[in-house]
Amino acid sequence: MHRKHTKEIQIGSRVIGGGHPIAIQSMTNTPTEDVEATVSQILALEEAGCEIVRSTVPTREAAAAIREIKKRIHIPLVADIHFDYRLAIEALENGADKIRINPGNIGGPDKIREVVAAARMRNAPIRVGVNSGSLEKEIVGKYGRVTAEGLVESALDKVRMIEDFNYDNIVISIKSSDVMMCVRAHELIAKETHYPLHVGITEAGTVFSGNIKSSIGLALILGQGIGDTIRVSLTSSPVDEVRSAKLILRTLGLRRGGIEVVSCPTCGRTRIDLISLARQVEDMVQDIPLDIKVAVMGCVVNGPGEAKEADLGICGGIHEGLLIRHGEIIRKVPEEQLLAALREELLSL
Repeated sequence: MHRKHTKEIQIGSRVIGGGHPIAIQSMTNTPTEDVEATVSQILALEEAGCEIVRSTVPTREAAAAIREIKKRIHIPLVADIHFDYRLAIEALENGADKIRINPGNIGGPDKIREVVAAARMRNAPIRVGVNSGSLEKEIVGKYGRVTAEGLVESALDKVRMIEDFNYDNIVISIKSSDVMMCVRAHELIAKETHYPLHVGITEAGTVFSGNIKSSIGLALILGQGIGDTIRVSLTSSPVDEVRSAKLILRTLGLRRGGIEVVSCPTCGRTRIDLISLARQVEDMVQDIPLDIKVAVMGCVVNGPGEAKEADLGICGGIHEGLLIRHGEIIRKVPEEQLLAALREELLSL
């Protein structure tokens, strides 16, 4: 089902599904019991552009911390629950906007009924999550191995466990570290359900490998009109996840806003530390709310021409650089002042 036609689900102050913009999610990696550290990280995620955040709730102390955390943040908070149904109920009682569970590992029907009752009382969505690493032995045996078909069957089985109690405030996530299996699973499940889908490549890896896997997988899924929320799972700071997610959505034309930085791959003509400069520019523009393109080029031979499609650009020379607007040279700047000159120009727009 295309994201325009999925069921609308309210998560705190945010609505997903039904054609609403794809929401960017991340997950805290602080101990949830540590309220100060968790709030600090969530505020940093908010500043980076995170729109829904998930925190693990492995203990009663973590469930209790939800109440104080909620008072100090500004985006919906999802409680991640495994094994203990009581923690799901306590997290909801303390203000969690949504819970993430695998109904198959929190107990039998009576326990699921209690969780659903607590969610219903607060109109809180339940995200049903299934990962390839936790697929039931029976389903693996049925298909001979972990497959996209098995992932879908497992997820829909879990959805029916919730629906059996007349509750349909549901979000589904099916994830795998196998990119093409994950893509296939989303193609299959989109034909079988109207619930919104949370999309991501799980255990994708470090910033380098994780971004490549996530970009490929998310592009293939989102490009088909599938997916209502995303997380880029990286072995890195959660802020990196959000920055990557924003760039993926912008690259696919699914979101506007924010400065896009383009830079050349360097060559033997480069006379400045372009790699470092490009990274500094990427970091610098994060807090500037403009919807423009900025080019960082390595030499004056092709720089002005290659930067023509950018709104602003800088181009390196020997101990100096050029500041460029739409391919036209504005002025020369000493190399050590190049970054500051670019920021000054951006802030004047």
